Amino acid sequence: MPESDLERSLGLYSTMMISMGAMIGSGIFVLPALGYKKAGPAVVFAYVLAALVVLPAALSKAEMSTAMPESGGTYLYIDRALGPLFGTIAGIGAWFSLVFKSSFALVGLGAYLLLFAPISQGQIEFVALGLGVLVVVLNISGTELSGRVQAIIVSLVIAGLTAYTANAGFIGDTSRFTPLASDGTGGVITAAAFVFVSYAGVTKIASVAEEVKDPGKNLPRAMLGSLGIMTVIYIAVVAAIIGLSDPETLKTGGPGGTASLTPMADGAAALFGGFGVLIISVIAVVALTSMANAGILSSSRFPLAMSRDRLLPPDLQTIDTRFKTPRNSILLTGAVLLALIAFVPVIELAKLASAFQILVFSFESVALIAFRMADLPSYEPEFIAPGYPYIQIFGIAGGFLLLTQMGIMPILGAVGIIAGGAAIYLFYGRSRVDRTGAIQKFIEQRRGEDEHDTVSVKTD
Repeated sequence: MPESDLERSLGLYSTMMISMGAMIGSGIFVLPALGYKKAGPAVVFAYVLAALVVLPAALSKAEMSTAMPESGGTYLYIDRALGPLFGTIAGIGAWFSLVFKSSFALVGLGAYLLLFAPISQGQIEFVALGLGVLVVVLNISGTELSGRVQAIIVSLVIAGLTAYTANAGFIGDTSRFTPLASDGTGGVITAAAFVFVSYAGVTKIASVAEEVKDPGKNLPRAMLGSLGIMTVIYIAVVAAIIGLSDPETLKTGGPGGTASLTPMADGAAALFGGFGVLIISVIAVVALTSMANAGILSSSRFPLAMSRDRLLPPDLQTIDTRFKTPRNSILLTGAVLLALIAFVPVIELAKLASAFQILVFSFESVALIAFRMADLPSYEPEFIAPGYPYIQIFGIAGGFLLLTQMGIMPILGAVGIIAGGAAIYLFYGRSRVDRTGAIQKFIEQRRGEDEHDTVSVKTD
């Protein structure tokens, strides 16, 4: 195997667990209370709506990943479909957003850690930094090892969540679901925009496509399977949280009267023989660490792919000869992760990055449309997304609808990420690349046909 190649070591189960691990985190352990504050008990439907808006991107990316089973995921597909400018913006933005999400997970676990560990609020940052270093080392040590650890952790967390919902079914108070839509349809749409990032991990597994065995079959199965399973888990867990917890605690139990940061633990005291808060808090810490691990595993492949395409410095494509992992790309991603934890108010800035996630999902649907329109001979996916182009149009429209509910600051954050990605392309990548995307080739084909038709008419 050439030193530039990564090793295909991830089977279907490990691949699916990495995808689910990137979703089992803040979407379950932090965001339900925020969604509840905006939509009341109808937040359950907000998770369903968010999943429906994510589905077109998942189907689109599942198809594109089988046509291009290489590292890079979102960056690779948008770059090849829309050109290197849009590819750079998507790659930098997706990488940046996912690193923020990973750092948010490690910082966010502090609220649960305080419920059972003998540490002070000031020590949480050091714990998060220590876990961050552990995650970086684990990723450098091998994708197969990281995938195995991820599979074990996610399997245990799912078992714990299943027990949580089963226990809640016996003692939950159904009257807490009345009135159901306390803030109307608008509240559900707004809540869906904020919990949308819960599903962001479903397509991130494509960024490690080059390390997946039999990608033509395993990638679509992992993406769509993990999306379906996690939608059911989200609905069940959020319903259990509502049935167990005091409504006012969910709405105002956080710092300064904000939404609770520990919604799963708020009503868990009566579960598991009175040890519910302890057990759920431990599960939360493990799950959020797992989410950070999946985030580093996925996001570190963006700089690798962009370096291969000469949009970033060549050192980032270095593959460790012993572990067959993109060492420098992982180290860069890890360094940014640790810097965010140490110096940046991650919880606030993570909200700014969330709007870009919605844009990325819409762009992925646009990318599939571009590939289909261009009809390139080299584009030969093993999996064909059904419902084209109507599902993709629904995903684009749904994404922009949710984006309007995010507020001005997250939108400005997305604009800032776009500007940063464009600057990197203009000042570094533009002079080093000479290629066009599928959409440009389609335009050139149509222009050539129009010119041919014009010549034919004149000849006639």
